[in-house]
Amino acid sequence: MPGSLPFYQKHQRHYDHDYRSSETQALVSKYRASSRSSSGYPAHTCTSGGYPAHTCNSGYAPHICTGHGLTSARTSTSRGLTASSYSGLEQSSQLTKRAKATHLAVDREHHIIGYVVPIFRGSREFAGGYSGVEDSRLKATSASMWGQDHFTSGLEMERSEVSSRKVTIRESAERISLSKTIYENEEHSKRMNKDSLMHAPEFVIKPRSHTVWENQSVRLHCTLSGWPNPHVVWYKNNVTIDPIAHPGKYKIESSYSVHSLEIDRCDFDDTAQYHVSAMNAKGEQSAYASVVVKRFKGEMDTSAPSPRLGQVSEYGITFKTHIVDTFGVSFGREGETMSLGCTVIIHPNLERYQPGVEWYRDDVLLAPSKWHQMHWSGDRATLTLTHLNKEDEGLYTLRVTTKSGYETYSAYVFVRDADAEVEGAPGAPLDVRCLDANKDYVIVSWKQPAVDGGNSILGYFVDRCEVGTNHWIQCNDTPVKFARLPVTGLVEGRSYAFRVRAVNKSGMSRPSRTSEPVAAVDAADRARMRGTSAPVTGQIIVTEEEPAEGVVPGKPLELEVTEATKNYVVLSWKPPGERGHEGIMYYVEKCVSGTDSWQRVNTEIPVKSPRFALFDLAEGKSYSFRVRCCNSAGVGEPSPPTEATTVGDKLDVPAAPERVVATRNTATSVVVSWEKSRHAKDLVGYYIETSVVGSDTWEPCNNKPVPGSRFVCHGLVTGETYVFKVRAVNAAGISMSSQESEPVLVKAAIGGGIPHGVLPEMGPGGNRGGLTQHGPRWTDTHDTVQPPADTTMLRGNALTDTPTPTAKAEASVAANAKANANSVESQYPATKSPNKGAKRGSVSWAPELESGSGSVSDVVSNTPLAAPITAPITAPITAAITPPITALITPPLAPACNGEEEAIGGSREPLEKRKFSVDATAQRPRRDSTASPAPPFGISVLECVRDSMVLGWKQPAFVGGSDIIGYFVDYREVFDGLEGQWHEANIQSVSDRAYRVCDLKENKKYQFQVRAANMAGVGIPSLPSNTFLCEEWTIAVPGPPHDLQVTEVRSSSLVLLWKPPVYQGRDAVNGFYVDIKEAGASEEAWRGINKKATDSKFIKIENLQEGEKYVFRVRAQNNAGVGNASEVTEPTLAETKAGTKEIMVDVDDDGVISLNFECSAMSAESKFVWSKNYEEISDTERIAVETKGSKAKASFLAPGEEDIGVYSCSVTHTDGASASYDLTAEELKKLLETSHDHKFPIIPLKSELAVELQEKGRVRFWLQAEKISANGKVDYVFNDNSLSAGEKYKMNFDKNTGVIEMIMESLTPKDEGTFTFQLQDGKATNQSSLVLIGDVFKALQKESEFQMKEWVRKQGPHFVEYLGFEVTPECCVILKCKVGNIKKDTVALWQKDGQEIKSDQQLSFTEGVLKLEIAQISKKDAGVYNIVLKDDRGKDTSTLNLTDQGFRDMMNEVFSVIANSSTALKITSTDEGIRLYTFVSYYNDLLQVTWHYKDSAISFSDRIKSGVVGEQLWLQIKEPTEKDTGKYAIEFNDGKGGLRRTVELSGQAFDDAVAEFKRLKAAAIAERNRARVKGGLPDVVTIQEGKDLNLTCNISGDPVPEVTWLKNEREIVSDDHLLLKFESGKFASFIITKVNSDDSGKYSILVKNKFGTESGEFTLQVTQGPVDLGVTSYLTDQDGNVMVGPNTTPPKKRTPATAGTKQKPSDSPVPKTPPPGKQVDGRENVEQVKETGKTVTEDTAETLPAPTATGTTPETPQHPDAELCDEAASPSGSPEETTAQ
Repeated sequence: MPGSLPFYQKHQRHYDHDYRSSETQALVSKYRASSRSSSGYPAHTCTSGGYPAHTCNSGYAPHICTGHGLTSARTSTSRGLTASSYSGLEQSSQLTKRAKATHLAVDREHHIIGYVVPIFRGSREFAGGYSGVEDSRLKATSASMWGQDHFTSGLEMERSEVSSRKVTIRESAERISLSKTIYENEEHSKRMNKDSLMHAPEFVIKPRSHTVWENQSVRLHCTLSGWPNPHVVWYKNNVTIDPIAHPGKYKIESSYSVHSLEIDRCDFDDTAQYHVSAMNAKGEQSAYASVVVKRFKGEMDTSAPSPRLGQVSEYGITFKTHIVDTFGVSFGREGETMSLGCTVIIHPNLERYQPGVEWYRDDVLLAPSKWHQMHWSGDRATLTLTHLNKEDEGLYTLRVTTKSGYETYSAYVFVRDADAEVEGAPGAPLDVRCLDANKDYVIVSWKQPAVDGGNSILGYFVDRCEVGTNHWIQCNDTPVKFARLPVTGLVEGRSYAFRVRAVNKSGMSRPSRTSEPVAAVDAADRARMRGTSAPVTGQIIVTEEEPAEGVVPGKPLELEVTEATKNYVVLSWKPPGERGHEGIMYYVEKCVSGTDSWQRVNTEIPVKSPRFALFDLAEGKSYSFRVRCCNSAGVGEPSPPTEATTVGDKLDVPAAPERVVATRNTATSVVVSWEKSRHAKDLVGYYIETSVVGSDTWEPCNNKPVPGSRFVCHGLVTGETYVFKVRAVNAAGISMSSQESEPVLVKAAIGGGIPHGVLPEMGPGGNRGGLTQHGPRWTDTHDTVQPPADTTMLRGNALTDTPTPTAKAEASVAANAKANANSVESQYPATKSPNKGAKRGSVSWAPELESGSGSVSDVVSNTPLAAPITAPITAPITAAITPPITALITPPLAPACNGEEEAIGGSREPLEKRKFSVDATAQRPRRDSTASPAPPFGISVLECVRDSMVLGWKQPAFVGGSDIIGYFVDYREVFDGLEGQWHEANIQSVSDRAYRVCDLKENKKYQFQVRAANMAGVGIPSLPSNTFLCEEWTIAVPGPPHDLQVTEVRSSSLVLLWKPPVYQGRDAVNGFYVDIKEAGASEEAWRGINKKATDSKFIKIENLQEGEKYVFRVRAQNNAGVGNASEVTEPTLAETKAGTKEIMVDVDDDGVISLNFECSAMSAESKFVWSKNYEEISDTERIAVETKGSKAKASFLAPGEEDIGVYSCSVTHTDGASASYDLTAEELKKLLETSHDHKFPIIPLKSELAVELQEKGRVRFWLQAEKISANGKVDYVFNDNSLSAGEKYKMNFDKNTGVIEMIMESLTPKDEGTFTFQLQDGKATNQSSLVLIGDVFKALQKESEFQMKEWVRKQGPHFVEYLGFEVTPECCVILKCKVGNIKKDTVALWQKDGQEIKSDQQLSFTEGVLKLEIAQISKKDAGVYNIVLKDDRGKDTSTLNLTDQGFRDMMNEVFSVIANSSTALKITSTDEGIRLYTFVSYYNDLLQVTWHYKDSAISFSDRIKSGVVGEQLWLQIKEPTEKDTGKYAIEFNDGKGGLRRTVELSGQAFDDAVAEFKRLKAAAIAERNRARVKGGLPDVVTIQEGKDLNLTCNISGDPVPEVTWLKNEREIVSDDHLLLKFESGKFASFIITKVNSDDSGKYSILVKNKFGTESGEFTLQVTQGPVDLGVTSYLTDQDGNVMVGPNTTPPKKRTPATAGTKQKPSDSPVPKTPPPGKQVDGRENVEQVKETGKTVTEDTAETLPAPTATGTTPETPQHPDAELCDEAASPSGSPEETTAQ
């Protein structure tokens, strides 16, 4: 097996010697034989597989070596070490590899420590250790010896040996040196690479199973390999074996690789499966073995019952345990040592029997430790508390467990504080625990001490210490008040212990007990390890996955704030899913709420575990947090941030408990109860304090917080009067003290009080619920156990083996009853043995300690009356028994069968002639004072096994003169229809109506009969039952329930009782079904009462028909199904009998809750029987029963949740008088409240204590009581200190209205705390508290100071409403404020940015409102506005900041007004496209609007533009297409929700807009391209005859228009005299050479193209005058205006027309023309005309001067072929004419 071979077997070479020839072997054998004869050493025999045994002589002790191929070994001792030499002739036919010899020195643990050089002595060494060379040499030597007559000379042989040994030694030494070098090299290589050496544990030799006899010892051992050395743990039945807990029983040893478990003196309990588990870093492996302990046959107890039925003691012995010499309530002080001990008596006393002894504190099992030491000496159990601390305080319970059950004893231990090192210092904290340990930090929690030293505790310091050192380091620099602190700065993988110290102003407390060590390791790291289990071998191989590189971790998950205080905040999260397999770390970031600035908290050291505590946060601020993951690949994305968390204590100090009640208990103790703190969170417990009345000294009753609301205070002085108060504790602190209890005198209460050693789970009675549940069960021996003082009926003489031969008469029995009873007690002492001849047929009975007996019978068989009963059984039974029997009834002979007579009452009468009175209609059994009972009936089988049967029957309808006190059962065998003789089944009577008949024969048939007995005698037997076959029931479902009873019969309801089936079936019974039908109905009329199975053994049946008779039956069910139905009950009439009353609940003035029942039909023998859940009440400690005449009362002594149930009361010797009351949890709560109100009346309050602020910042505390008398008084308390009226406190108490108030002028930091009003009015009390701490107090104090300042401010002129603004519908901003308390001298000054501004607003003393209006608000109006209001009484200032956010808020209001004034968005068309527009009442340049198309913002381009024209906001879409259809909107941004105006541009609206756009576009094109005369022709041209006339105008149009000239409405054509030109499509010229009078007339030019026609007209007048050889030219500019020289004023611009307009003469002088021969640029002429001339437009009717021709040289026309005329214009002319002279 790899790993199991020693290292020297891995590195050394072995050789065998199979190659040797037979001749050599024969020579060697002869040589050994000759050496043996001459050697003085004793011989030893070695037997090797394949070779005959041989004998060797050597100097070593003889030994025997056996085995196949086994190497002969020898050992020698040198310097205390053992040297093993493996050499010799290793002959094995199965080995083919050569072996090698090794000489290694090892110590006793087989560790190699060196090498040993062998020294050959004698012939034994010569026979081993040869190599191939040595063997050949040996052959040669042997052949030589054979040739010399077979070793004729011994001397020669020795010489040869010496030579051979020298060579062998030298070669062996060289070989060893080489092997050592190789080994050292390999070891060095292993050390350099440890992983190659590390491997998981492996069992070389596994433990084997053992079977041993009792009292023998057994040893399990195994051999392990593995590196690192594995940790070994032994288990018994999967439970760790602890040798310390069982001293001397187990012994565990580990010697390097060999591990063993030794079990000393085995007994039956040691029979188990054991396994050993080995684990190291590479994995885990387990091996299993079984140990069976057998007992000698002669020691077996043959009477031991079979374990088939119930719990039976092992060995056949029933142990009885008694705990005596107990410890009482104990008191100790911190630092002391205390021992608690009890003597335990176990009967019978078996040698070496050790019971289970366990110690508990507050129901928690204690384990041995340095604080707790347990010892068991055989008869005494001791618990030693070595160093008391307050953690050791509590209820200690000793639990002794045997095979038959267990017994417990409990008592309380109180631990007081040690003396403080500094006077006035507080007590030490307690219960220091470590929570939520991680790699980086751990949360340390503790509990506050009860003693504060007289001064409030300021806080706590936490110290830590690394395990293994004594160096304590303080963890926090400042004390913390919260009883919990995250401690950071831990080193991963190290373990720490913690302690806590409290501090007040007097000094520091003693340190607390150190916590349990905790390792700074994150448990989540184990989740990254994957384990694979091998079921067969038990081996677990653990491998770590290879890390994935290059994976950036994802976001952390489920980040949350788990804890938040004003000192720290704790975050927790889960690692991300995407992180690879590489370890990750975390960065934590924080952000102040309302900002986006994230700040990394742990910048230097990343967090390793998913927990982190943040300190140094600003209290009151809100923060959000997020976390990032990081590894070597990078930093991941942040997690989603947490919700905003406000830094502050989330856990408040609990309110004070209320209604403290002290009740007498014992002579030195008092029971204190209280009402729990209201609305308390994470409550730890309560501290109780006490004080002697008249003293002011308060002492703690407990130094460890107790849960619940009830505590027993011990150690009080008898006869003293004490008061008590209670404080609540949680992590936030200790509450204020409750109101003091009523004084209580310490003395023993009636009934002895509450025992100090009672636990709810483990009572002192033993075997009482909780850990072990005892219920009724059957035993194989069928013995019975009877409660003490119960009724016992004997059917025969107890001292004889046969029944009494004669019978006594009934009269004799009645007369001598008392004497006979006494004689029984004298005749049957406890030492008498039971009847030997009686049949052992009875029922096993065990007490049902919580709910009464549920057994089949509770009568002792074969047990005398005076037999002793142990205490554990006596206590719970005594209260539930009937009065003891005072007469002995001697029963008659066994009944004769087949018509024989039977003695009844002194006479014999045939069975068929017996008569008795039976009332078939009676609801309850009738009674006759002198009669014995009638026979029972309805015999049925409840269970059947192979040799016994359980019978059940019904109670007789006639019970005789007294209650039935028992029954007797007879049986007979029926064989083939023939009945045998009757035999008695029980000698003593059984009180229950069920009985087990034993010693029957399997598969035989039997009949049974039953007799009932009372004080008058034994009645006649019942009719024989049906024939029943005695065979074992194997059905899975349960048997039938039995003993059905009907009680509490009313006209519409009744209660049905029953007992569970004796035969349980395959599983336990888990419910019952009840069926009902009318008495005369058929079987098909059965119907179920409950649809769901009930686990109770009773049910209330309602909705019955009055006057109807009903019958009932019950069926039981288990997991297998529903069993057979029970016997049907007798018919029951549903009617309420006259005089029937119900149970009434009452609470008296002392608060005692009681149940009251009255019966008017009682007889002298009648008694009240109280039951809970229809089982007779036996717990007299909880309920006290009192009977007075016909009334009975059951009072609750200490009502609680355990009292919830159905209470019933029945009256014996009546006709079924009974009633019940269901006490539910809700009803109990109401009763407890009523009880408390009656016992401790309270003063009702209309309102609890409240606080309010008054004028001048005064603080008023007040409450109102509903009603209080004139004797009422009030105590005012602050932080447990009484307050009195004075300068600081003003107190008022109005007893008429019940208003109580306390007024304080102001609040100071010293006023932080709890205010309490304690009311008392006679016996009635009440109190109300108000806690003002932390943020609540600070807010109230701040508000009070503010109110005080406000009052001072309002004494002069002040602002009622501070400066604000409003925006008018006209978008004007008005700053306004409201002032008060002003007068005529009051002045108001407006300022902006510190500069005074003037306002037209006058002070209005009526309205008191000042305004400042800002029209057309803009950025320049931003600033800080102040208004100062002042006069001789003072001044007040109001400021309005209209910068930054303030200005933005104001502008948003303006924008909102603008947006609301906007009109609906409309659509219009232009020649460029479609325009969407809206109008606003006022537009501001700061207004931000957004145009949307299909809910998306529009990106503007050359095609889509937006703009503003005046108050119109528009969006222009050029050349719209179908893609532009859709919903358009304009959004006004006002900083809030904004406002949108929308329009749908689609459908018909879009089509109409596009059509209009196309029409306008076409019209625009036509207008732009139609033919035009753009130059102006003069209206009238006057020229002298003989002159040349040249007129030129501009023509435009596309296409180029056609030009036509007309004269007097007739078209003219060009000729030599009249030259008409149209050049370049732009210039039209009209030239006349040598004008004459014929040329006069009206001329016009007509231009025309496809887009339109236009004309221009002028009139030519030719005058006579001197001949002028010059030429006058009339030029027009680009607009067609005539230009005459540079200084001539041209006519106005003309619009397209077909005729000219006459103009009035102009007074403007005619400009001079340029010098002749000088070319004038046409553009200059145009500019000059523009500067000096006027144009005529169609918009004006004004006529400007027309150009006048002069004799000067005209301007050069613009057109290129214009001729320069030397004729000048006339210097004069009229405005309407231009004359050419």
